[in-house]
Amino acid sequence: MLNINLSEFMVELTDGAIQNVGPSNKTAEAKLFDVESAEAREFGDKRVKLVFEDDDGNEVQVALFPEDVRDIVADVEALEADSPVFE
Repeated sequence: MLNINLSEFMVELTDGAIQNVGPSNKTAEAKLFDVESAEAREFGDKRVKLVFEDDDGNEVQVALFPEDVRDIVADVEALEADSPVFE
């Protein structure tokens, strides 16, 4: 299941085209539950792309700089040590 929450989002549909209505200050949040596959791969010369996909074909991709990946790896290692999630 892919959940997308768009903040302050309004569009106008005119003659088959979608156009933003209002200022360009929109924000969005995406959540993907029941992930069936996850992988990390190079993205350009300086980033790592994390790709998550569920059984329905929904996909979320996140491109991170190496320091952000290291922070996530440290967070997961801390969870492995302290959380029952990995038991």
